Amino acid sequence: MKDTEVPPRRRLGVGWRLHGDGRAPRPGAAVLPHERLSWPRTLGLGAQHVVAMFGATFVFPVVMGLDPNLAIMMSGVATVLFLLVVQGRVPSYLGTSASFVGGVAAIRAAGGSTATVTGAILVAGLVLAVVGLLVHRLGPDLVNRLFPPVVAGAVVLLIGLSLAPVVAQIYWPQDQWTALATMCVVIGAGVLLRGFWSRLAVFVGLVFGYVLSWVLDRVAGPITAPGPDGKVTTHARVELDSVASADWFGLPTLHSPSFSVSAALLVLPGVIALIAENTGHVKAVGEMTGENLDPVLGRAVLGDGLATAVSAAVGGPPTTTYAENIGVMAATRVYSTAAYWAAAAAALAFGLCPKFGALVAATPGGVLGGITVVLYGMIGLLGAKIWIKARVDFADPVNLVPIAAGSVLGIGGVTVTVGDFSVGGIALGTVVTLLGYHLLAVGRGTDEEPREPAPKPAAENPAGRQTPAEHQPEHQPAEPTAV
Repeated sequence: MKDTEVPPRRRLGVGWRLHGDGRAPRPGAAVLPHERLSWPRTLGLGAQHVVAMFGATFVFPVVMGLDPNLAIMMSGVATVLFLLVVQGRVPSYLGTSASFVGGVAAIRAAGGSTATVTGAILVAGLVLAVVGLLVHRLGPDLVNRLFPPVVAGAVVLLIGLSLAPVVAQIYWPQDQWTALATMCVVIGAGVLLRGFWSRLAVFVGLVFGYVLSWVLDRVAGPITAPGPDGKVTTHARVELDSVASADWFGLPTLHSPSFSVSAALLVLPGVIALIAENTGHVKAVGEMTGENLDPVLGRAVLGDGLATAVSAAVGGPPTTTYAENIGVMAATRVYSTAAYWAAAAAALAFGLCPKFGALVAATPGGVLGGITVVLYGMIGLLGAKIWIKARVDFADPVNLVPIAAGSVLGIGGVTVTVGDFSVGGIALGTVVTLLGYHLLAVGRGTDEEPREPAPKPAAENPAGRQTPAEHQPEHQPAEPTAV
């Protein structure tokens, strides 16, 4: 049997063949998804994956006002569900998605409850699952046709930059100096640290900001500033009463979702980002393992959709594949899904510790301000990265005009109201971008041929030499995002 063949009994991804002597990948080889190292080494790799996903997985639930303990526990459940759906062919950890943060902020700004938030996320998860089924049946080209890079990039840009008011109006005013210091640490850690540690920049910033706030409470005393509700009071930066009273072991707080059409519309644009993330993840893993995983793309999207729906059904956050864990695989050349089962088990254990969740929930607002100002900007710039990699031509009015209009509508928070129904912000920007692009593309296709990009001036391209971009292959695999 060839190394790349998966025996029928392993198709659910729960059986693994020992790779070599189990100590390390053979020279020039990699540990494939259906293989494993020795169990002690596999458990150690699982711990690495937990550390890699940990920061973002519990920061984003706090930002969205959801239970971080439940988020950690459901990330383990989501990972197991995903591995079963893809039959163990796509190694991946599913952590909390940042793609819904903007929609959740809009729901809460409109007076929506936590149950309304999770209900909207559940609907989005089911929509994503349906898309996965369609992709599985009709082929992966469906994704590229519906969400070309110009549209996918615009939606990701909207998701990130529309969150700027959340930082400026809610988190930053709570403690501007702690926010500024935390921001500087996150930036410095992300740029100056090397390799795996640079991926923990958010976690490093969180720990620094937490400790700084605790020290300031004892050195400078309480702070007089707005709280999360905007009311100015004198209070401690770090309040740990809830941590002291929390149990060491117990189930996280569960709740049932409630449903609202307007709330669901606010988070649906996040589905586009999840499709892009899953596509990038599958292609990246395929490149690393040397396997063509396009036939499994539909299953990957379906698995993420089902995982998001299951998480939201009990009050948890949306999920997505994590680029942080791709970094661990790239560094170790170990793609064994056994390590992800180990990571999922560790996440379940963390989720059953309420004291840990209370400690995370007590994160000061100023610390969140310093972290989110970097995270939200990075999410937005990932959209621009999609444009750059695809070499989107904004000299073409079909690319430029609908994206320009949708971006301003989404980032500016413009709302259109018809009777009791309203749509605005990210949702409105996405609708204008998606429908505008496709309708204009169809209209131009019936009227005139697409325009070719203008040739570069001789000064920019002397002697007719090819530029570096022209040397690149026409079709490049998508890169995973960290959203």
